Amino acid sequence: MAQEIERKFLVTGPYKPLAVKATRITQGYLSSVPERTVRVRVKGDQGFITVKGIGNKSGASRFEWEKEIPAEEVLSLLELCEPGVIDKTRYLVKAGPHTFEVDEFYGDNEGLTVAEIELGSEAEAFEKPSWLGAEVTGDTRYYNSMLMKNPFKNWK
Repeated sequence: MAQEIERKFLVTGPYKPLAVKATRITQGYLSSVPERTVRVRVKGDQGFITVKGIGNKSGASRFEWEKEIPAEEVLSLLELCEPGVIDKTRYLVKAGPHTFEVDEFYGDNEGLTVAEIELGSEAEAFEKPSWLGAEVTGDTRYYNSMLMKNPFKNWK
């Protein structure tokens, strides 16, 4: 069992020329209650099921368990998911020794781009690239499980 420590930021500048990889992701939620989210995802040609626990007070750390499963099984499980599939492209962008995962959303979340960085501890220092905007770590509106319920298009 693992603990995930990540910080999340809005993206305000050009990052795509710096990306070393881009992967399309489709995901749905079998459970989206804050105490335990259960997500299925097709990432490129791979399938995954992930269970996440509730975040700590800062929102930067929470339990995470993930297992690879056949992509065909994910496609079947998507039929059982709660309404609101997430569709996005994930770009990997290096900054110093770290790699940011930059998610560009489509569909009902079009116009939203968010960057996440995974860290070894909440206090770990990291380089903040010029394209990085305001930090939204712990703001539950930006959780993918919440974006399916209250998509970005409704925020205006």
